[in-house]
Amino acid sequence: MPRFVLNILITLSFVLGGALCAQADDLTDRIQKRYDTLQSFRGFFLQKLTNASSREVQERLGSIAFVRPRFIRWETTSPENELLIIGKDTVWEYFPEEETVYRYSVEQVLSSKTMIRFLSGEANLKDDFTVTDLGMDGDFRHLKLIPKEPEPNLVEGDVWVRPGQDMLEKIRLVDFFGNVNELELTGLELDVPVDKKEFELVPPKGTEVIEGLKGE
Repeated sequence: MPRFVLNILITLSFVLGGALCAQADDLTDRIQKRYDTLQSFRGFFLQKLTNASSREVQERLGSIAFVRPRFIRWETTSPENELLIIGKDTVWEYFPEEETVYRYSVEQVLSSKTMIRFLSGEANLKDDFTVTDLGMDGDFRHLKLIPKEPEPNLVEGDVWVRPGQDMLEKIRLVDFFGNVNELELTGLELDVPVDKKEFELVPPKGTEVIEGLKGE
């Protein structure tokens, strides 16, 4: 599977999953409740991907829309246009400038049980992470997350939550190789109307459609 998709899915797992913190039960209960009752949201993102070996930092700007149970539209507008749509039965990864679109089944992309639980908002992350409350960091509460069963794509994470908003607005993930995936959400609008057509894609005429294969 292309790393672009993998990076987005790992990030989305935190955006949509919520988190529980053993040292701040009241806060984490509110966070979990917010995600359990969340029907939709829109917002903008700044993503920074840092390569551990070269220290090269790649920045991406764009927008995200989510509708329960797991409809997602992740649209990158800079440095180039890219679009990831997780629809009812199909996942589209579209590169307009290359006139290429990859098509996967939802099962192919969300084959990880843990990932599905994250994206659907059904995860009780207390079962999966050791969470430490690091206190206030500016306007945000800073939580440290260590997976109880680390995977190559995720060995540690940090999330920042604005008290009262109870949404994960800043996320930092580190994989086994030390690569860092950072995300900051702004302009969040919660439980807003979102047209389901935004989670559909009809490839423009002349676009090459490539079927995704298991094991990519």
